[in-house]
Amino acid sequence: MTLKISKQYLRQLFFSVCVIIPFFNNYEISFVFWVIALLFTIKKRYSSLFLSYLSHFILILLLALLVGSFYEYNQYFVIRDITYMLKPILGLVIGYQFFSEDTKDHFKFLLYAGIAMALIHLVLVLYGIGIMGARSVSDIRLYGGYFNDYEIYTLALLLFYKKFEIDITRKQYVYFLIILAVSSFFYLARTNFIQIVILFLALKGFLHLNKRSLTIFSVLFLLAVVGYTSIYYYNPKRNGGAVDEFLYKVKLIPLEAFSTKINREDWKDFHDHYRSYENVRTVEQLLSNETYIFGEGIGSQVDLKQKVFLGDMELRHISILHNGYMTVFLKSGIPGLLLLIMSIFFFFKKFGTINEMDNNINLLFVGTGLFLIVSYWVFLGLYNLLDSKSIFIGYLFAYKNSLRLKHNVIR
Repeated sequence: MTLKISKQYLRQLFFSVCVIIPFFNNYEISFVFWVIALLFTIKKRYSSLFLSYLSHFILILLLALLVGSFYEYNQYFVIRDITYMLKPILGLVIGYQFFSEDTKDHFKFLLYAGIAMALIHLVLVLYGIGIMGARSVSDIRLYGGYFNDYEIYTLALLLFYKKFEIDITRKQYVYFLIILAVSSFFYLARTNFIQIVILFLALKGFLHLNKRSLTIFSVLFLLAVVGYTSIYYYNPKRNGGAVDEFLYKVKLIPLEAFSTKINREDWKDFHDHYRSYENVRTVEQLLSNETYIFGEGIGSQVDLKQKVFLGDMELRHISILHNGYMTVFLKSGIPGLLLLIMSIFFFFKKFGTINEMDNNINLLFVGTGLFLIVSYWVFLGLYNLLDSKSIFIGYLFAYKNSLRLKHNVIR
């Protein structure tokens, strides 16, 4: 008896591994696997719309390489920076290339990868809580993972599965929703909570400015102010229970990444506002070295003036910051930063609508643009080494191009 495995199944498996592998926090393996995936799925043609978007990241990389050539940096850091700055380029191209006209249900194809990721995450969470005794927010995230933007995208797809013509039964919908919702919650990531709200509003059409959307935003803003005020006066304890710990992190949101005065001698103040400290030091260094116009190129690092523990490493000099804007500013200066901002606002263009599915992709683009404003500030956006949302976005570009070709619309 011969076991036959369909081409569709192998493609789904290959795609899912590409999505999942960065989650395990070994960028060297992820990079090699993504390069292999890119070579195995290469296409002959790419849409002009996709190439226009991709060009922002290519130009940022080329500019950083050019600037870095005027300095003598350690070769190891140069090579590492090149692989880091290639991250969004690889992800976008891989996502685009994985699109195939032979795929029967394109959004189910994306959904299954998210469900596979969610199941793995839930196993890790159960291991952390059930076996290792994790109870605090930090411990649960240590074992289960800190965030997953790709999963949130698939959760949004599932919530609007009829809109995206995802062919599943009502029972499957309930099962998948439980898996994705529970998994997404246990990341306990503030940016992921913001992401699902933004995507939900986008897919409901509320991000287009009109009387209804302004009313909704006003209500949400009022609820946010009331909610934050309540948390502020509740004054959650830094080392309290899991709920207090999470609320404490919520309380820090307005100051964590925007403070300009951080006391390095006060470990609590330094820890709570560390991301702001990275930004402050980057600006101080570029101004001091008079390199703020074009940055310091590939291989450059920021001197934190003291050693800090980042993951399992103790470092004083860092080449990649939490903030994507500041990372690009360090490598390619003001031109690179402008290119990055342009790549975000690219999603707010009026692409035109071919049919209902094309319009839904446009709505996802608008939500993506708004979310990336937050994502780049908090956790590197498309440059984050643990994330796969660039693959999702690349796939959307390919699907959009397919729809336009079917209706004889110039790419």
